[in-house]
Amino acid sequence: MRRSLLGAAICAAAPSAALAQSMDNMPGMTMPAAPATPDHHDMAGMSGMTMMGDGASSPGSGSARLPANDRMIGLHVMAGDWMLMLHGYAWASWTDQGGPRGSREAFVQSMAMIEASRPVADGVDLTLRSMLSADPLMGRRGYPDLFASGETAHGLALIDRQHPHDLLMELSGRIDVSAGRDSRFFVYGGLPGEPALGPSAFMHRGSARFDPEAPISHHWFDSTHISWGVVTAGYATRHWQVEASGFKGREPDEDRTNIETPRLDSWSVRATWNPTRAWSAEISYGALHSPEALHPEEDERRLIASVSYSAHGLDVTAGYARKAIRPGRVLPAWMLEGTYAITRRHAVFGRFENVLNTELFERDEQLGLDPPLAGEPFRVSKFTAGYAYTLPLGKSFAVALGGAASAYAKSERLDSAYGRHPHSLTLFAKLMLGR
Repeated sequence: MRRSLLGAAICAAAPSAALAQSMDNMPGMTMPAAPATPDHHDMAGMSGMTMMGDGASSPGSGSARLPANDRMIGLHVMAGDWMLMLHGYAWASWTDQGGPRGSREAFVQSMAMIEASRPVADGVDLTLRSMLSADPLMGRRGYPDLFASGETAHGLALIDRQHPHDLLMELSGRIDVSAGRDSRFFVYGGLPGEPALGPSAFMHRGSARFDPEAPISHHWFDSTHISWGVVTAGYATRHWQVEASGFKGREPDEDRTNIETPRLDSWSVRATWNPTRAWSAEISYGALHSPEALHPEEDERRLIASVSYSAHGLDVTAGYARKAIRPGRVLPAWMLEGTYAITRRHAVFGRFENVLNTELFERDEQLGLDPPLAGEPFRVSKFTAGYAYTLPLGKSFAVALGGAASAYAKSERLDSAYGRHPHSLTLFAKLMLGR
Protein backbone atom coordinates (compact mmCIF):
# COMPACT_ATOMS: atom_id res chain seq x y z
CA MET A 1 0.00 0.00 0.00
CA ARG A 2 2.78 2.45 0.92
CA ARG A 3 4.70 1.76 -2.30
CA SER A 4 1.64 2.31 -4.44
CA LEU A 5 0.75 5.53 -2.62
CA LEU A 6 4.31 6.83 -2.88
CA GLY A 7 4.38 6.05 -6.57
CA ALA A 8 1.16 7.96 -7.01
CA ALA A 9 2.64 11.02 -5.35
CA ILE A 10 5.84 10.90 -7.40
CA CYS A 11 3.76 10.83 -10.56
CA ALA A 12 1.13 13.26 -9.28
CA ALA A 13 2.09 16.03 -11.68
CA ALA A 14 2.22 13.75 -14.71
CA PRO A 15 -1.50 12.84 -14.83
CA SER A 16 -2.42 16.50 -14.41
CA ALA A 17 -0.14 17.50 -17.25
CA ALA A 18 -1.43 14.72 -19.48
CA LEU A 19 -5.03 15.60 -18.71
CA ALA A 20 -4.32 19.27 -19.36
CA GLN A 21 -2.70 18.41 -22.70
CA SER A 22 -5.62 16.23 -23.74
CA MET A 23 -8.09 18.97 -22.81
CA ASP A 24 -6.13 21.57 -24.76
CA ASN A 25 -6.56 19.39 -27.83
CA MET A 26 -10.33 19.01 -27.45
CA PRO A 27 -12.55 21.54 -29.23
CA GLY A 28 -14.26 23.86 -26.82
CA MET A 29 -12.24 22.59 -23.83
CA THR A 30 -9.34 25.06 -23.77
CA MET A 31 -9.72 27.77 -21.17
CA PRO A 32 -8.10 31.20 -21.59
CA ALA A 33 -5.07 32.01 -19.50
CA ALA A 34 -5.93 33.87 -16.32
CA PRO A 35 -4.76 37.47 -16.13
CA ALA A 36 -2.30 38.45 -13.45
CA THR A 37 -4.70 40.38 -11.29
CA PRO A 38 -7.05 38.28 -9.12
CA ASP A 39 -10.03 40.47 -10.09
CA HIS A 40 -10.32 38.64 -13.42
CA HIS A 41 -10.01 35.00 -12.40
CA ASP A 42 -13.62 34.13 -13.27
CA MET A 43 -14.10 31.49 -15.97
CA ALA A 44 -16.97 32.06 -18.37
CA GLY A 45 -19.67 29.44 -18.18
CA MET A 46 -18.40 27.98 -14.88
CA SER A 47 -21.18 28.98 -12.51
CA GLY A 48 -21.41 25.89 -10.27
CA MET A 49 -21.99 27.06 -6.72
CA THR A 50 -19.87 24.51 -4.86
CA MET A 51 -16.84 24.53 -7.12
CA MET A 52 -16.61 28.02 -8.52
CA GLY A 53 -18.20 29.97 -5.68
CA ASP A 54 -21.44 31.90 -5.46
CA GLY A 55 -20.41 35.32 -6.78
CA ALA A 56 -19.37 36.76 -3.40
CA SER A 57 -16.88 34.04 -2.40
CA SER A 58 -14.43 31.55 -3.85
CA PRO A 59 -13.77 28.05 -2.45
CA GLY A 60 -10.65 27.69 -0.34
CA SER A 61 -9.24 24.60 1.31
CA GLY A 62 -11.70 22.23 2.98
CA SER A 63 -14.98 24.11 3.32
CA ALA A 64 -13.31 27.51 3.86
CA ARG A 65 -14.19 30.58 1.83
CA LEU A 66 -11.92 33.10 0.13
CA PRO A 67 -12.80 36.46 -1.44
CA ALA A 68 -14.48 35.87 -4.80
CA ASN A 69 -11.56 37.62 -6.54
CA ASP A 70 -9.03 35.17 -5.05
CA ARG A 71 -9.30 32.18 -7.37
CA MET A 72 -6.97 29.21 -7.21
CA ILE A 73 -4.65 29.36 -10.21
CA GLY A 74 -5.17 26.21 -12.26
CA LEU A 75 -7.08 24.72 -15.16
CA HIS A 76 -10.89 24.93 -15.17
CA VAL A 77 -12.60 22.75 -17.75
CA MET A 78 -15.87 20.97 -18.55
CA ALA A 79 -16.06 17.19 -19.05
CA GLY A 80 -19.68 16.31 -19.78
CA ASP A 81 -21.71 17.16 -16.68
CA TRP A 82 -18.57 17.51 -14.55
CA MET A 83 -16.84 20.80 -13.84
CA LEU A 84 -13.14 20.08 -13.23
CA MET A 85 -10.47 22.14 -11.55
CA LEU A 86 -6.83 21.02 -11.69
CA HIS A 87 -4.34 22.75 -9.43
CA GLY A 88 -0.75 21.92 -8.55
CA TYR A 89 2.87 22.90 -8.27
CA ALA A 90 6.41 21.59 -7.84
CA TRP A 91 8.46 24.05 -5.82
CA ALA A 92 12.27 23.66 -5.78
CA SER A 93 14.04 25.81 -3.16
CA TRP A 94 17.49 26.39 -1.72
CA THR A 95 17.67 28.01 1.70
CA ASP A 96 20.38 29.38 3.96
CA GLN A 97 18.94 29.64 7.45
CA GLY A 98 21.52 31.49 9.53
CA GLY A 99 22.67 31.16 13.12
CA PRO A 100 23.78 28.13 15.17
CA ARG A 101 20.44 26.38 14.62
CA GLY A 102 20.20 27.14 10.92
CA SER A 103 21.45 25.11 7.96
CA ARG A 104 21.82 25.24 4.18
CA GLU A 105 19.62 22.80 2.29
CA ALA A 106 17.82 22.27 -1.00
CA PHE A 107 14.30 20.84 -0.93
CA VAL A 108 11.23 20.35 -3.11
CA GLN A 109 7.62 20.91 -2.07
CA SER A 110 4.78 19.67 -4.27
CA MET A 111 1.03 19.30 -4.48
CA ALA A 112 -1.43 18.05 -7.09
CA MET A 113 -5.18 18.52 -6.67
CA ILE A 114 -8.17 17.51 -8.76
CA GLU A 115 -11.66 18.76 -7.89
CA ALA A 116 -14.80 17.65 -9.72
CA SER A 117 -18.33 18.98 -9.27
CA ARG A 118 -21.67 18.14 -10.87
CA PRO A 119 -25.41 18.22 -10.16
CA VAL A 120 -26.79 14.84 -9.05
CA ALA A 121 -30.45 15.85 -8.64
CA ASP A 122 -32.62 18.94 -8.80
CA GLY A 123 -31.00 21.42 -6.42
CA VAL A 124 -28.33 18.93 -5.27
CA ASP A 125 -24.63 19.23 -6.18
CA LEU A 126 -21.77 16.81 -5.52
CA THR A 127 -18.12 17.87 -5.20
CA LEU A 128 -15.19 15.45 -4.96
CA ARG A 129 -11.60 16.46 -4.22
CA SER A 130 -8.29 14.62 -4.01
CA MET A 131 -4.93 16.15 -3.16
CA LEU A 132 -1.52 14.43 -3.16
CA SER A 133 1.98 15.57 -2.24
CA ALA A 134 5.46 14.14 -2.78
CA ASP A 135 6.71 15.95 0.34
CA PRO A 136 7.49 12.61 2.08
CA LEU A 137 10.47 12.30 -0.28
CA MET A 138 12.10 15.13 1.72
CA GLY A 139 12.45 12.79 4.68
CA ARG A 140 10.75 12.98 8.05
CA ARG A 141 12.60 16.14 9.13
CA GLY A 142 11.22 18.28 6.31
CA TYR A 143 13.08 21.51 5.56
CA PRO A 144 14.78 24.25 7.65
CA ASP A 145 12.51 27.05 8.93
CA LEU A 146 13.92 29.02 11.88
CA PHE A 147 11.60 29.33 14.89
CA ALA A 148 9.02 26.92 13.43
CA SER A 149 7.81 24.09 15.68
CA GLY A 150 5.25 21.32 15.67
CA GLU A 151 4.95 17.54 15.09
CA THR A 152 7.79 15.02 15.32
CA ALA A 153 10.52 13.21 13.39
CA HIS A 154 12.14 9.98 14.59
CA GLY A 155 10.34 10.37 17.90
CA LEU A 156 11.77 13.83 18.60
CA ALA A 157 10.16 17.26 18.41
CA LEU A 158 10.62 19.13 15.13
CA ILE A 159 12.07 22.54 15.97
CA ASP A 160 13.38 25.11 13.48
CA ARG A 161 12.06 22.90 10.69
CA GLN A 162 8.78 22.59 8.77
CA HIS A 163 7.43 19.05 8.68
CA PRO A 164 6.62 17.46 5.30
CA HIS A 165 2.96 17.16 4.40
CA ASP A 166 1.35 13.76 4.11
CA LEU A 167 1.33 11.91 0.80
CA LEU A 168 -2.47 11.99 0.91
CA MET A 169 -3.35 15.56 1.87
CA GLU A 170 -7.08 15.37 1.19
CA LEU A 171 -9.66 12.86 0.01
CA SER A 172 -13.06 14.42 0.50
CA GLY A 173 -16.62 14.75 -0.73
CA ARG A 174 -19.27 17.40 -0.30
CA ILE A 175 -23.04 17.50 -0.92
CA ASP A 176 -24.83 20.85 -1.34
CA VAL A 177 -28.63 21.03 -1.18
CA SER A 178 -30.43 24.18 -2.29
CA ALA A 179 -32.46 25.88 0.45
CA GLY A 180 -33.92 28.61 -1.71
CA ARG A 181 -32.59 31.65 -3.48
CA ASP A 182 -28.81 31.97 -2.98
CA SER A 183 -28.76 29.62 0.03
CA ARG A 184 -27.93 25.99 0.68
CA PHE A 185 -27.18 23.37 3.29
CA PHE A 186 -24.03 21.30 2.89
CA VAL A 187 -22.22 18.32 4.37
CA TYR A 188 -18.47 17.83 3.91
CA GLY A 189 -16.42 14.79 4.90
CA GLY A 190 -12.79 13.85 4.44
CA LEU A 191 -10.21 11.15 5.13
CA PRO A 192 -8.15 13.20 5.42
CA GLY A 193 -9.87 16.56 5.28
CA GLU A 194 -10.00 19.99 6.89
CA PRO A 195 -12.39 21.05 9.68
CA ALA A 196 -14.06 24.44 10.02
CA LEU A 197 -11.23 26.10 11.94
CA GLY A 198 -9.19 29.10 10.87
CA PRO A 199 -8.66 30.62 7.43
CA SER A 200 -7.98 28.67 4.25
CA ALA A 201 -4.65 26.83 4.53
CA PHE A 202 -1.62 28.93 3.59
CA MET A 203 -0.80 27.06 0.35
CA HIS A 204 -4.26 27.97 -1.01
CA ARG A 205 -4.21 31.68 -0.14
CA GLY A 206 -3.34 34.18 -2.84
CA SER A 207 -1.59 36.26 -0.16
CA ALA A 208 0.98 33.44 0.29
CA ARG A 209 1.23 32.39 -3.37
CA PHE A 210 4.99 32.91 -3.73
CA ASP A 211 6.27 32.65 -0.15
CA PRO A 212 8.54 29.56 -0.17
CA GLU A 213 8.39 28.93 3.59
CA ALA A 214 5.50 27.79 5.75
CA PRO A 215 4.46 30.39 8.36
CA ILE A 216 5.96 29.91 11.83
CA SER A 217 2.37 30.59 12.98
CA HIS A 218 1.13 27.56 11.01
CA HIS A 219 0.33 25.60 14.18
CA TRP A 220 -1.83 28.45 15.44
CA PHE A 221 -3.86 29.25 12.31
CA ASP A 222 -4.21 26.30 9.94
CA SER A 223 -2.35 23.16 11.09
CA THR A 224 -5.62 21.18 11.08
CA HIS A 225 -5.79 21.29 7.25
CA ILE A 226 -4.76 17.60 7.26
CA SER A 227 -6.99 15.86 9.81
CA TRP A 228 -7.55 12.11 9.63
CA GLY A 229 -11.30 12.15 9.98
CA VAL A 230 -13.55 15.19 9.40
CA VAL A 231 -17.31 15.69 9.16
CA THR A 232 -18.67 19.23 8.67
CA ALA A 233 -22.26 20.45 8.32
CA GLY A 234 -23.17 24.00 7.44
CA TYR A 235 -25.53 26.56 5.98
CA ALA A 236 -24.38 29.07 3.35
CA THR A 237 -25.85 32.11 1.65
CA ARG A 238 -24.28 34.48 -0.86
CA HIS A 239 -22.60 36.51 1.89
CA TRP A 240 -22.65 34.30 5.02
CA GLN A 241 -21.61 30.78 5.99
CA VAL A 242 -21.92 29.06 9.38
CA GLU A 243 -20.62 25.54 9.99
CA ALA A 244 -19.59 23.03 12.63
CA SER A 245 -17.14 20.13 12.46
CA GLY A 246 -16.23 16.97 14.30
CA PHE A 247 -12.68 15.82 13.60
CA LYS A 248 -9.57 14.04 14.88
CA GLY A 249 -7.56 16.38 17.07
CA ARG A 250 -4.23 14.54 16.94
CA GLU A 251 -1.86 15.89 14.30
CA PRO A 252 -0.70 13.49 11.57
CA ASP A 253 1.98 11.05 12.71
CA GLU A 254 5.48 11.16 11.25
CA ASP A 255 4.81 8.26 8.87
CA ARG A 256 3.72 10.44 5.96
CA THR A 257 2.65 7.61 3.64
CA ASN A 258 0.22 5.64 5.83
CA ILE A 259 -3.56 5.75 6.27
CA GLU A 260 -4.39 6.72 9.85
CA THR A 261 -7.41 5.59 11.83
CA PRO A 262 -10.15 8.25 11.75
CA ARG A 263 -11.65 9.53 14.98
CA LEU A 264 -14.09 12.33 15.84
CA ASP A 265 -12.82 13.43 19.26
CA SER A 266 -12.62 17.19 18.66
CA TRP A 267 -14.99 19.90 17.44
CA SER A 268 -15.02 23.37 15.92
CA VAL A 269 -17.40 26.08 14.72
CA ARG A 270 -16.82 28.87 12.19
CA ALA A 271 -18.71 31.86 10.80
CA THR A 272 -17.59 33.52 7.55
CA TRP A 273 -18.74 36.81 6.04
CA ASN A 274 -18.11 37.86 2.43
CA PRO A 275 -19.62 41.36 2.16
CA THR A 276 -18.18 41.99 -1.33
CA ARG A 277 -16.12 40.17 -3.95
CA ALA A 278 -12.94 41.66 -2.45
CA TRP A 279 -13.40 40.81 1.23
CA SER A 280 -13.79 37.72 3.39
CA ALA A 281 -13.69 37.50 7.20
CA GLU A 282 -13.96 34.49 9.48
CA ILE A 283 -14.04 33.80 13.20
CA SER A 284 -13.72 30.26 14.51
CA TYR A 285 -13.27 28.28 17.71
CA GLY A 286 -12.05 24.74 18.18
CA ALA A 287 -11.57 22.25 21.01
CA LEU A 288 -8.72 19.88 20.09
CA HIS A 289 -8.18 16.65 21.98
CA SER A 290 -4.52 15.71 22.54
CA PRO A 291 -3.12 17.30 19.34
CA GLU A 292 0.58 16.81 20.18
CA ALA A 293 2.08 13.31 20.20
CA LEU A 294 4.81 14.34 22.69
CA HIS A 295 2.25 15.91 25.06
CA PRO A 296 -0.73 13.51 24.91
CA GLU A 297 -2.09 14.76 28.24
CA GLU A 298 -2.63 18.28 26.87
CA ASP A 299 -5.70 19.54 25.03
CA GLU A 300 -6.03 22.84 23.16
CA ARG A 301 -8.66 25.52 22.70
CA ARG A 302 -8.10 27.71 19.64
CA LEU A 303 -9.79 31.02 18.90
CA ILE A 304 -8.98 32.38 15.44
CA ALA A 305 -10.08 35.50 13.59
CA SER A 306 -8.86 36.48 10.14
CA VAL A 307 -9.72 38.75 7.24
CA SER A 308 -8.68 38.53 3.57
CA TYR A 309 -8.71 41.11 0.78
CA SER A 310 -8.25 40.52 -2.96
CA ALA A 311 -8.51 43.28 -5.59
CA HIS A 312 -6.41 45.25 -8.10
CA GLY A 313 -3.57 42.70 -8.02
CA LEU A 314 -3.28 42.82 -4.23
CA ASP A 315 -3.98 39.79 -1.98
CA VAL A 316 -3.73 40.28 1.79
CA THR A 317 -4.55 38.10 4.80
CA ALA A 318 -4.37 39.26 8.41
CA GLY A 319 -5.19 37.23 11.48
CA TYR A 320 -5.05 36.69 15.23
CA ALA A 321 -4.99 33.27 16.88
CA ARG A 322 -5.18 32.39 20.56
CA LYS A 323 -4.07 28.89 21.54
CA ALA A 324 -4.94 27.90 25.12
CA ILE A 325 -3.13 24.79 26.36
CA ARG A 326 -5.03 22.73 28.94
CA PRO A 327 -3.35 22.41 31.36
CA GLY A 328 -0.94 25.23 30.53
CA ARG A 329 -0.77 28.81 29.35
CA VAL A 330 -2.36 30.90 26.62
CA LEU A 331 -0.20 31.44 23.51
CA PRO A 332 -1.24 34.21 21.06
CA ALA A 333 -0.05 34.75 17.49
CA TRP A 334 -0.43 37.52 14.90
CA MET A 335 0.03 37.28 11.16
CA LEU A 336 -0.06 39.66 8.18
CA GLU A 337 0.90 38.49 4.69
CA GLY A 338 0.41 39.84 1.20
CA THR A 339 1.24 39.52 -2.49
CA TYR A 340 1.11 42.37 -4.99
CA ALA A 341 1.18 41.67 -8.74
CA ILE A 342 2.93 44.75 -10.10
CA THR A 343 2.47 43.47 -13.65
CA ARG A 344 1.53 40.14 -15.20
CA ARG A 345 5.07 38.86 -14.60
CA HIS A 346 6.44 40.83 -11.63
CA ALA A 347 5.20 40.39 -8.06
CA VAL A 348 6.41 41.29 -4.58
CA PHE A 349 5.31 39.58 -1.40
CA GLY A 350 5.88 39.71 2.32
CA ARG A 351 4.82 38.33 5.68
CA PHE A 352 4.99 39.50 9.30
CA GLU A 353 4.40 37.09 12.19
CA ASN A 354 4.57 37.37 15.95
CA VAL A 355 4.13 34.27 18.12
CA LEU A 356 4.54 33.31 21.76
CA ASN A 357 6.08 29.82 21.62
CA THR A 358 6.90 27.33 24.40
CA GLU A 359 8.26 24.61 22.08
CA LEU A 360 11.65 26.01 21.04
CA PHE A 361 13.40 23.79 23.60
CA GLU A 362 12.02 20.28 24.11
CA ARG A 363 12.93 17.41 26.41
CA ASP A 364 15.42 14.91 24.97
CA GLU A 365 13.44 11.70 25.40
CA GLN A 366 16.41 9.51 24.44
CA LEU A 367 18.62 10.97 27.19
CA GLY A 368 15.80 11.78 29.57
CA LEU A 369 17.03 15.37 29.90
CA ASP A 370 15.20 18.68 30.06
CA PRO A 371 17.16 21.66 28.68
CA PRO A 372 17.27 24.71 30.98
CA LEU A 373 14.82 26.65 28.76
CA ALA A 374 12.40 23.77 28.09
CA GLY A 375 8.78 24.88 28.21
CA GLU A 376 9.58 28.56 28.66
CA PRO A 377 7.58 31.00 26.51
CA PHE A 378 9.50 33.17 24.04
CA ARG A 379 8.00 35.86 21.83
CA VAL A 380 9.44 35.80 18.31
CA SER A 381 8.74 38.04 15.33
CA LYS A 382 9.60 37.14 11.74
CA PHE A 383 9.76 39.64 8.87
CA THR A 384 9.87 38.28 5.30
CA ALA A 385 10.09 40.14 1.98
CA GLY A 386 10.45 38.65 -1.49
CA TYR A 387 10.11 38.99 -5.25
CA ALA A 388 8.87 36.61 -7.96
CA TYR A 389 9.11 36.74 -11.75
CA THR A 390 6.53 34.57 -13.55
CA LEU A 391 7.25 33.17 -17.00
CA PRO A 392 4.53 31.33 -18.98
CA LEU A 393 5.41 27.86 -20.29
CA GLY A 394 3.02 26.94 -23.10
CA LYS A 395 -0.73 27.09 -22.58
CA SER A 396 -1.03 25.24 -19.28
CA PHE A 397 2.02 25.96 -17.14
CA ALA A 398 4.07 28.82 -15.71
CA VAL A 399 7.25 29.02 -13.66
CA ALA A 400 7.92 31.61 -10.96
CA LEU A 401 11.54 32.45 -10.19
CA GLY A 402 12.39 34.44 -7.11
CA GLY A 403 13.67 34.70 -3.61
CA ALA A 404 12.81 35.79 -0.09
CA ALA A 405 14.83 37.15 2.82
CA SER A 406 13.79 37.01 6.48
CA ALA A 407 14.91 38.75 9.66
CA TYR A 408 13.84 37.99 13.24
CA ALA A 409 13.26 39.80 16.51
CA LYS A 410 13.63 37.77 19.71
CA SER A 411 14.70 37.77 23.34
CA GLU A 412 18.41 38.20 24.14
CA ARG A 413 18.12 34.98 26.13
CA LEU A 414 17.95 33.14 22.79
CA ASP A 415 21.28 34.54 21.54
CA SER A 416 23.29 31.46 22.51
CA ALA A 417 20.93 29.20 20.53
CA TYR A 418 20.16 31.43 17.53
CA GLY A 419 22.84 34.11 17.46
CA ARG A 420 22.30 37.82 18.00
CA HIS A 421 20.82 38.66 14.60
CA PRO A 422 19.68 35.50 12.77
CA HIS A 423 18.49 35.88 9.20
CA SER A 424 17.66 33.63 6.28
CA LEU A 425 17.63 33.66 2.49
CA THR A 426 15.64 31.33 0.21
CA LEU A 427 15.80 31.11 -3.60
CA PHE A 428 13.14 29.20 -5.54
CA ALA A 429 11.68 28.05 -8.83
CA LYS A 430 7.97 27.22 -8.67
CA LEU A 431 6.42 25.27 -11.55
CA MET A 432 2.66 25.89 -11.54
CA LEU A 433 -0.26 24.32 -13.38
CA GLY A 434 -2.21 27.17 -14.94
CA ARG A 435 -1.11 30.77 -15.52
